[in-house]
Amino acid sequence: MFKVIGISDNPEQELTRAAQEAIAHGKVFSGGKRHYELMKSRLPQGAQWIGITVPLSDVFRQYKGHREIVVFASGDPLFYGFAATLQREFPEAGIEVYPWFNSLQMLAHKMLLPYQDMRAVSLTGRAWKEFENALIRGERLIGVLTDKTRTPQAIAAMMQEYGYVNYTITIGECMGNPDHEKVSTMTVAQAMSYDAAQPNCLILQRTESRGRLFGIPEERFELLDGRVNMITKMPIRLATLAALELGRRQSFWDIGFCTGSVSIEARLQFPHLDITAFEKRPQGLELLLANSRRFGAPGINGVIGDFMEIAPNLYPAPDAVFIGGHGGYLADMLKRIDSVLLPDGVIVFNSVSEESAAAFREGVEAIGRRVTGCTRMAVDEHNPILIMRAE
Repeated sequence: MFKVIGISDNPEQELTRAAQEAIAHGKVFSGGKRHYELMKSRLPQGAQWIGITVPLSDVFRQYKGHREIVVFASGDPLFYGFAATLQREFPEAGIEVYPWFNSLQMLAHKMLLPYQDMRAVSLTGRAWKEFENALIRGERLIGVLTDKTRTPQAIAAMMQEYGYVNYTITIGECMGNPDHEKVSTMTVAQAMSYDAAQPNCLILQRTESRGRLFGIPEERFELLDGRVNMITKMPIRLATLAALELGRRQSFWDIGFCTGSVSIEARLQFPHLDITAFEKRPQGLELLLANSRRFGAPGINGVIGDFMEIAPNLYPAPDAVFIGGHGGYLADMLKRIDSVLLPDGVIVFNSVSEESAAAFREGVEAIGRRVTGCTRMAVDEHNPILIMRAE
């Protein structure tokens, strides 16, 4: 049995009667170092303390030796909190939660900000993905939980790099602590040099809509040696994404990304995707980064090297693959893709000739799949393209 009590950074904070009773009757307590410093004077005599430190597996092993543990957590234990961790690790255990305001709630209260439509994301020990997704979607309000690595400075620098300067940033430092609490609102540029005290959190307020293009004209991309024929044309690109059905996919591989146009278009239209883009030419990575920054598409994992020599199991297994280049090894490439493609996955290939279309059909049959769709398209005076889909 776990009784999880949410607390703030205020040493004199009031606890509900139920929380006080849980402490008074408890024998075994747990929490982080900061929680212990805040609550040690309230623990009953003879109380046993289990510190929450990494690796958590050692903490959970100690928990198993006790029938009931009172756990202290920050704010609301079910808001990116420790109660959710306990649910995952001890699914059969009973859990009671005594919540307090989380730091983002306290910051919104200080700002007199109605926050019912705020998109909350956590960067505390987590990757950038959900924060990037919120920026791409253009959320009006974004609440951000930070850590010692993804600080307000680092977050503002990332926003500046990808052009998301259409937000003000309000930083809440030491929320709930009457002696150290501080609230400051500033621009993205100002936040890049602001040294905020820990712990802190952010609320981003959109000042204007950045807008997302649905179909980026090819002339707006930085091109490989200025060669316009080395980029998938916008109508072909959109039809290719439609064939991939990326709205219901989770992991997308773009093989032979060149300028990154397909990956960038996919990132902007389907922010939930994990995207891994492969390219043999070393200059491809510079192009991908330049174009990703230009169009505000962070989070694409660019991999430079010959796809036929890269260990495919090092990357998130795909359920959608686009072959933009194959170097004459299409049949072997399809075999490598098939070895990692998730069930119900799809492969799309844009053929520029009857020979390559026939090679794709043969390669698909060799891996036990079949071509389920072909769309023939021509743009301006360019040669027709056959968009082929295999399942």
